Parts: sequence; structure tokens; C-alpha cells
Amino acid sequence: MKPLNDVITACPPSGIRRFFDIAAEMDDVISLGVGEPDFVTPWRIREAGIYALEHGYTTYTSNAGLPKLRRLICTDQASRYGAHYAWDTECLITTGVSEGLDLALRVLLNPGDEVIIPEPCYVAYEPCVRFAGGVPVTVATRWEDDFAVDAARVADAVTPRTKAILLGSPANPTGAVQPRASLEALVALAQERDLYLVSDEIYDRLTYEGRHSCLGALPGARDRTVVLGGFSKAQAMTGWRVGWICAPEEIAQLCVRVHQYTMLCAPHVSQLAAVEALEHADDDVAAMVADYDRRRRVFVKGLREIGLDCPEPSGAFYAFPSIRRSGLDSETFAERLLHEHKVAVVPGNVFGPSGEGHVRCSYATALPLLEEALERMGRFLASVN
Repeated sequence: MKPLNDVITACPPSGIRRFFDIAAEMDDVISLGVGEPDFVTPWRIREAGIYALEHGYTTYTSNAGLPKLRRLICTDQASRYGAHYAWDTECLITTGVSEGLDLALRVLLNPGDEVIIPEPCYVAYEPCVRFAGGVPVTVATRWEDDFAVDAARVADAVTPRTKAILLGSPANPTGAVQPRASLEALVALAQERDLYLVSDEIYDRLTYEGRHSCLGALPGARDRTVVLGGFSKAQAMTGWRVGWICAPEEIAQLCVRVHQYTMLCAPHVSQLAAVEALEHADDDVAAMVADYDRRRRVFVKGLREIGLDCPEPSGAFYAFPSIRRSGLDSETFAERLLHEHKVAVVPGNVFGPSGEGHVRCSYATALPLLEEALERMGRFLASVN
């Protein structure tokens, strides 16, 4: 048989899913792993989806998505962050941010182009760059600096082949929110070296301290920035698969071109539910964010009390504690914690080399379960020290 695609066959399975496939076969496991809200999609959004089904909104939409939804997204970005995009030429609806990332990279990259990725980072970033024909180049961040991106380190990684910088803020897995000054320094570097910026902002509404900075709204950034967003996290709509891209017209229209041949459009029903989310669900989002914030404070305090140093996550719904005091590497720590005390976390090294010595814990889990997980983790640490 002739060989299959070299890039895809060389890509390892997700390091996140490996642990949770094991956990799924075990009883009484508390999962702090998969990055998914434990809230059900708010009723008003579900009701809009039910109404859409009952009234036969089961057809294709335009490739770029429902005009009403694109208008609402652009209005929301302008009013919330001062990021201004034309709904009809610079915005498209995708089947989640995952597709948006894939589209952006395919449009931006030629074979061999390099993309700089600050890490620890979301596990899909490097594979998606490779699938688009690019070469991922990682740049470490440090927990001692709250995982802020150092533009000078990024500049040191730039070569004649560098095409773009890809980052997420608020970040998965660290919960870090990039300071505005760090983002401005990246924009200045992108201008100086003529680079594109791809900004994954799926957690923008889950910011607890300070204010989220939309990269596309910063001075000098707009014409070279692709902003990715969606409804999975803040609106608890993971299974609906609705995301969006806002980008300069030339980039956005080429994203639509790839989208129309591969995905055609995001689900009609899901787009109508997203319209409801933007028009009427802000109070629901605020309530969920307040609950995450309460869990965040309880969980991080608990981690510190059992002896794990943990940076204060400013966004998303992840804590990224150091487990170095255990004397174990992150893979061993996660495996033993799962098998011996039935708590599932993600080893930090799956998010990049600078994630070693940490584990990712999602606090998008009911507070009583978080408290029980902390007790089990405390017993585990006592057993290994």
C-alpha cells in the first residue's frame, strides 16, 4: 500500500484526550481536565434553537453566515473592545474556533512558512500549523512572569521564513491574560518585521481581573491581525459549534473561499441560537462568569494550602499549578493521581516544554467536586513526600 499523508501520520494523538479516555473507564473519577463548561447552555439560547428546529430553519445559510449574526458580532466587538470590522466583508461564521484557526492558517501560510507560538499553549496550535503546511516555532514563557509573552524573545525567534505569530489570551492552559503592554510590543514587532498576528480570543468574556484587550483593536494591529472568537466557553455552547473570524477583507474573503468548499456553512440552527445569545443572554453569561470566579478563588487558595504553588489565573477556567515539590514529572504526577486517587488532570508538558513541572486543572466543575478533588490531591501529595 502507498503511504498516507506524512504530516498527519506523524502527528500524535491529543495529550489531553489520552488521560480522559482512561478516566472514562474508571468509577468515581473527578475530572479536572477537559476544557468544557459544566453549565448547560442557558435556556433562552436552547429555546431559540428549539424554535428554529420547529419552524424548519434546517437549510444552508450563506457561506459567510447569517447577516444578522455577523452584524451582531461586529457591533459587539466594536462596543466592547473598540475593534471595528465590516460585517459583510470582514466577518464570517465558522464551525467553532477550531475551524476558524484552520482557515486562518491555510489562508496565511505557504509551505515552509514559520509561525511563532508562545508556549505553554493550546495543544491544537502546532498540529494546525503543520496541517496548513507551516512550521511551528515555539517560544517559552515563564510562570514567574505570569506567562506574559516577551516580545524580545519572540524577536529572537524571527527568521526570513517567519510569517505569523499565533497566541491565545486569555490562555489555555495557564489562564494568563496578556498585559496590554505585551500585546503592544508584539504589534510593534509585527509591524517592524511585516508579520501577521493570529489571536485566539475564545475566552475573552472569561476575564476576572482587569479588562480583555482585543488584539485587533490595538493601534497598528488591525490590517495584519486575524481575530478568532466564538460561543463555546462563555455561553456554554461547545456542542453547537459556532465561532467567527474578524479580519481584513482580503484575508476574510479567502477564509470564506476555503470555508465554502470544505464546510459550506455553520449549522443554521446553531447560528440562530448564537443570535439569541448575543441579543439576550448577557445576564446568563455574567452569572456563569461570577460562578467561575468564585470557584477560581476557592480552588487556587486550596491548591496553595496543600502546598502547590499556583499563579493566579486572570482568565479562562484553568489553574496551572507547579507540581515540582512532588519530585515527579508532570506525566507521572498525572498518571499516579488518576490511578491512586481518581482525580484527572492534564500533564503540563503536553502544552509545550515550558509546561513541564505543572499540571492543568479545569475549575469548570461544581464547587463540591473541586473541594473533594483538593482533598484527594492533598492526600496524594502527602503520600509522595
